[in-house]
Amino acid sequence: MNNELKVSFYLKREGKMERTETNPDTIYPIVGKIIIGNTIAQFGSKLKIEERLWSVKSGRAIGKSRIAVELNREINKINLSIHAHYRDILKRTGKVTAIEVKNAFQGIATAQKTLLALFGEMMEDFKGRIGIDRAQSTYKQYEVLYKQLKQFLQEEYHVEDIPLTELDLPFIKALNFFFRVKRRMNPRTVKARIVLVNRVICLALHRRIITRPPFDGFELEKNKLKNKSLTNDELDLLMKTSLKSGTQRFIRDMFLFSTFTGLAFVDLKNLRHDNIVRKEDGKQWIVLNRQKTGSTSYIPLLNIPLRLIEKYWDTAFAGFGGRAFRLCTIENADIQLKKIAKAANIDKRLTYHMARHMIFLTH
Repeated sequence: MNNELKVSFYLKREGKMERTETNPDTIYPIVGKIIIGNTIAQFGSKLKIEERLWSVKSGRAIGKSRIAVELNREINKINLSIHAHYRDILKRTGKVTAIEVKNAFQGIATAQKTLLALFGEMMEDFKGRIGIDRAQSTYKQYEVLYKQLKQFLQEEYHVEDIPLTELDLPFIKALNFFFRVKRRMNPRTVKARIVLVNRVICLALHRRIITRPPFDGFELEKNKLKNKSLTNDELDLLMKTSLKSGTQRFIRDMFLFSTFTGLAFVDLKNLRHDNIVRKEDGKQWIVLNRQKTGSTSYIPLLNIPLRLIEKYWDTAFAGFGGRAFRLCTIENADIQLKKIAKAANIDKRLTYHMARHMIFLTH
């Protein structure tokens, strides 16, 4: 498509009488015309001028009078604004029409919502719910994907953004290739990224920005994943390994606490002593609202997590607002777990996420 921009200005003469009128002092409105390829759009400039002061050839006022100079200055401002909107749309989407430039110049929102724009709206909505029913750690995944989508669009399509109406099967296949091959992501991460992209598509369908799912027929390649959970023997080895570092001993204790309660890292970090209650049978339970789901969980406290609560009871209460444990970030915890696994001669990449998925070992 030819994307060359042409902008011209002319006098709007209406009716046969005015076209044949010879009075040079007749005042006419100035109209603009935008031409891009085979698309044309006209617009009113809100400017007027006497015919005798107008040059048809240059599309500007004649002479150096105050009226001519000021009018030409306004016409040039309009011209510059149109070119700026033209470059912006072309940079973002890779193509542009005259009506899109006209709408942008006149402040009319374009009907074509773009992928990153809608994704940005989703992020703002998610951000406003952090601490209520959404987690900060999950929001980081949105931020990472936004940057990756922007990089993908720049490298593969040479644009800053893309209209949702232009998404199709080749797009998602190219994005999948970008994640798997160019970014060398593992299959689980790729799947998580694609699922998040599809949430944008679902929102677009719900708002009727698009009328059909653009990725129909796309399926992620199925990969056989190795079981990365610890075995009973490995868990026993982890518990018995002597660790010199106090930080590592604490992180191991927190890993074990999650193993025997099923608590996610964020829920463990927010766990308070008033979440621990004693039931009628005399046994102690954890009762709390899970941050990810918002639902209330009732978790019986087994011997090991009970001992850990008692172990850190005094230090937790000392200026820590009643929280059961003083936890670092999950990123730092995973760094320490890597060192712990090495010390225990466990040939697996130990992460905190693995802990809550090992609850079956305690049954």
